[in-house]
Amino acid sequence: MIHYTKPSITQLEIDYVTDAVTNGWGAHCYEYINRFELLFAKHLNVNYAIATSSCTGAMHMGLAALGIEYGDEVILADINWIASASPITYLGATPVFVDIKPDTWCIDPEKIEAAITPKTKAIIAVHLYGNMCDMPALLDISKRTGIPVIEDAAEAIGSQLGSKKAGALGTFGTFSFHGTKTMTTGEGGMFVTQDKALYEQVLTLSNHGRDKNQTKQFWPDAIGYKYKISNIQAAIGCAQVERIEELIRHKKNIFHYYKTHLVDLPLSMNPEPDGTTSGYWMPTIILEEGINRDHILNAFKKNDIDGRLFFWPLSLLPSFPLCKENIISYNMYKRGINLPSYHDLQTNEMDKVISIVREKLTK
Repeated sequence: MIHYTKPSITQLEIDYVTDAVTNGWGAHCYEYINRFELLFAKHLNVNYAIATSSCTGAMHMGLAALGIEYGDEVILADINWIASASPITYLGATPVFVDIKPDTWCIDPEKIEAAITPKTKAIIAVHLYGNMCDMPALLDISKRTGIPVIEDAAEAIGSQLGSKKAGALGTFGTFSFHGTKTMTTGEGGMFVTQDKALYEQVLTLSNHGRDKNQTKQFWPDAIGYKYKISNIQAAIGCAQVERIEELIRHKKNIFHYYKTHLVDLPLSMNPEPDGTTSGYWMPTIILEEGINRDHILNAFKKNDIDGRLFFWPLSLLPSFPLCKENIISYNMYKRGINLPSYHDLQTNEMDKVISIVREKLTK
């Protein structure tokens, strides 16, 4: 089977986990967590990082720290994984889905402007598949309106705007280290920010509401959450951050191999607008209109290739109202396929994927 993704685990990860399992208890139970946070913050060039059990948890706490509550609205793109929207609902707020740009597959700033109401309390910029949102336009909206822009960089390890890394541009950023991601801890996430006050709020929320300066034992100062990562998971994360440039390089090499060999076909692939760099978490083809992607997906299945569907528009899900005005979202999802892209994918395996795509599109 040619899987669409799987993690890259080396002896370094095994050694760190072995040490954490053997020695990471009692007074040492946070050592790998603290180290992981410091390493990741240094990689992103941000002041503060909090390792969490998931990106969803990081987003939930960040929104809570901003004061998002019942009756508020948060704007995000219609095409995303539900984890970008779920935390909004946890707080009783309403996700407002707007359309995407055809050239980035990410949220359209013009649609954001039209969707802002007095209830709008945040904008979530999801860097879909590693594609960078139009952050200059989003940050301009934030500056003019006072509405914070939050980066969901779950899929954007290795993506940049100029020299600034995805996740380090907004009021706060969140990352996922699920087993499918460019770097992994199995399950896990990270909250990052440059804002000390926001960091301290989230730090308190992440530990059952216990303030770090509280001297009374077992005394939560507020109702918080339990979104901590484990020391063992963080040990894997430390090794992955030490290897992060290698992991990003593999992803980019895989994407460019596909792109070079899928030229002159009726499809497009992940965009990389001027001034941005993509981490290419998931090399993706968007077929031209009128082409049935099922022919390719069925051929993949017959040849033990694990092709993946493009994300659905969230407004098509039963939990949310339809937003048929999001014309690009409702059209594009039907034409997208994620191609296999795990780190040790071999050239002959990519050639097999490419040959099937070419065959189905040139008949």
